[in-house]
Amino acid sequence: MGRVDGKVALITGGARGMGAAHAQLLVDEGARVIIGDVLADEGQALAEKLGDAARFAELDVSDPGHWDAAVELAQREFGKLDVLVNNAGIINGGALQKFDLDKWRKIIDINLTGTFLGMRAAVEPMKAAGGGSIINVSSIEGLRGAPWAHGYVASKWGVRGLAKSAALELAPHKIRVNSLHPGLIRTPMTENIPDDLVTIPLGRPAQPEEVATFVLFLASDESSYATGSEFVVDGGLVTAVPHKTS
Repeated sequence: MGRVDGKVALITGGARGMGAAHAQLLVDEGARVIIGDVLADEGQALAEKLGDAARFAELDVSDPGHWDAAVELAQREFGKLDVLVNNAGIINGGALQKFDLDKWRKIIDINLTGTFLGMRAAVEPMKAAGGGSIINVSSIEGLRGAPWAHGYVASKWGVRGLAKSAALELAPHKIRVNSLHPGLIRTPMTENIPDDLVTIPLGRPAQPEEVATFVLFLASDESSYATGSEFVVDGGLVTAVPHKTS
């Protein structure tokens, strides 16, 4: 028996990287999944690989119409929606006084507004299902600051905050909302970041599958008493205080 037998999940940014790992593990544990992404070829290929338990939805998370269509697909194909994984995101950067306004708007639209739109779209179907779990994938940059990454930091703090406000509002409907805070994870987004850019106490970046185990836990009834909380998977990175070694 799988840990999420009978559950239906919608995963954004699900075509590759962490999103693909989440989809694979949830299907392995008995869920049916909608893979939402703007990467249509990769998303469709993954859905075909996962078989009858998966469908692909072209999903630009900043577009409310795309959200309506993805939620409708989940209900039409699988009968309900129990789990939303707000995983889609981008990263960009620049010095504060020169930070391009279009870059700012784009990262806020995708990382933060996209998460808000997804949560909004999921509420009614989750109420109809008798409850659910919303998992907002933030970052360790939603717990601290980072120079040159102002849009990313602001959006990820916002994703964390949305989990808390929504958790309070939706608790009476048995809808749980939590945020997940990965550190350096080896995905296409981080392929140009060297392993030693930051000092990770466990000594290495993580693989996407190591984050997926947290998504599985939060999607399952094993986390039935967790809402409005942060779950950090970063190899101890935000716990460490930099210090001189000589």
